Amino acid sequence: MITVVIASYKYGHLAAHCIESLLSQTKPPEKIIFVDDGAFDCSHLPYLYPSVEFVLRPKNLGTVDNFHDMLLRVETEYVLFIGADNWLRSDAIELLSSGTADVVTYDIVVTGELKEEILLRVPGETKPHYGDYYWDRKDRHHGSMMYRTALGKQIGYKKRFEDGIHPQEDWNLWDQLMEQGASVASITEGLLFYRRHRENFLKYDHLEDTLEACN
Repeated sequence: MITVVIASYKYGHLAAHCIESLLSQTKPPEKIIFVDDGAFDCSHLPYLYPSVEFVLRPKNLGTVDNFHDMLLRVETEYVLFIGADNWLRSDAIELLSSGTADVVTYDIVVTGELKEEILLRVPGETKPHYGDYYWDRKDRHHGSMMYRTALGKQIGYKKRFEDGIHPQEDWNLWDQLMEQGASVASITEGLLFYRRHRENFLKYDHLEDTLEACN
């Protein structure tokens, strides 16, 4: 049983695509929870998707606190977080449902108007794939890995980097899961479409130089 948490901040114009990718799965998740972290651009979505549970925050909590609060709401055995600007392949949940490990990771297809940014961000780790880029994540972390909810709750999404501002969220979760001996399985399929676009950069001042390099 899998709950998918869709996290949005200023992605209201892209979120319907993500929701549709989950509602059209060959095997649907047990539950879909959508959270808008105080951007106020997703109020139209509950009317369009009544089967989805919505959390529309009145103020922004930030990535770490937002993710941690949403994790505590999950009751199924497994959980998977996805950004509202991304989407899953139509058979992703069906393939993930067969997993029995504590953590199940899978490969990523990097797409979008600024997809070339990934070549600077992780040089040498991707390869061309039908006009996009394929990112092999076998036995490696990423933000939309599936993991056992109970183990995740023991660790949480509370840790930040030493500057106290930038979130460490799923990096900390992965590191702590590995330290606790969690079992890991990998699906060697590109199940997540990771959209790289302008809003990824405009929210973060420290990424302006990277945006200039991509242009």
